[in-house]
Amino acid sequence: MAEDRGMDEDPRLRAARYRVDRAAREHGDEVPAEPERHAGTPTGTERAMYVETAIQQAIRRGDFDDLPGAGKPLEGLGGSHDPDWWIKRKIQTEQLSGLGPPALRLRIEHAEFEDRVDAFHREEDVREYTEDFSRRVVEARRQLLGGPPVVTPTRDPDEEVAAWRARREARAAASAPPAGSERPARRWWRRGR
Repeated sequence: MAEDRGMDEDPRLRAARYRVDRAAREHGDEVPAEPERHAGTPTGTERAMYVETAIQQAIRRGDFDDLPGAGKPLEGLGGSHDPDWWIKRKIQTEQLSGLGPPALRLRIEHAEFEDRVDAFHREEDVREYTEDFSRRVVEARRQLLGGPPVVTPTRDPDEEVAAWRARREARAAASAPPAGSERPARRWWRRGR
């Protein structure tokens, strides 16, 4: 008869009961009494009582003590609502590139634009990359595939080349030694008298 009840019962509920019974036996707790069966599947109240009993036993055993993040606020709360928060977080935590909707990929690329451009050594490369970026932004705006809207601005190649050049000159000036701090070079072939 017990096997007949098992066949009519929800398999998820059977699995939960099995795990609770096994955990109780391992920790020396008494096994919670199974709720009475009324012609097959237990009622919602019976399930709730069983689950509550299992939770209370786990609390007494200390299964929920010292969980990671206990007492700390949840990350990302308090800001404005963003329906794509989980996609952004996954891309960021996994350091994924090339995945996600075009709008998100372009936003990330826009945020890293100066760093990417500063890695180039020639103006032609900066101009070509800027034109390609702007082309991809316009193309993404034309797509009707759904997803978040494309709000990334296009970039002007002439302005980006000028900014790239200015940043390069500023870095070169910052790394050069200050004027007047250099000692005059001594000629090695001349010996002091």
